[in-house]
Amino acid sequence: MNAVSPLRVDAAHDSALQPALRECVARAVRRYLSDVESQPTEGLHALVLGEVEQPLLREVMDWYGGNQSRAAAALGINRATLRKKLQQYGLS
Repeated sequence: MNAVSPLRVDAAHDSALQPALRECVARAVRRYLSDVESQPTEGLHALVLGEVEQPLLREVMDWYGGNQSRAAAALGINRATLRKKLQQYGLS
């Protein structure tokens, strides 16, 4: 029996997930811009990254049972960067 990586999905499934995630982000950004249309939107890039990165890190760490090496590999970042980000968001 072959073990399958939890983040590895077949091409058809992967192509279905990416547009769904992309569309969720697009809807959230459109809603935010609509809500603040009369206010400046400076810092929007940092705001969106912060809103997405924290739950991403939390979910990946949970998925890998807190194993930073495996989580960092899945995220495509080195473990030191992951530790820094976890501290930044109070997730360590």
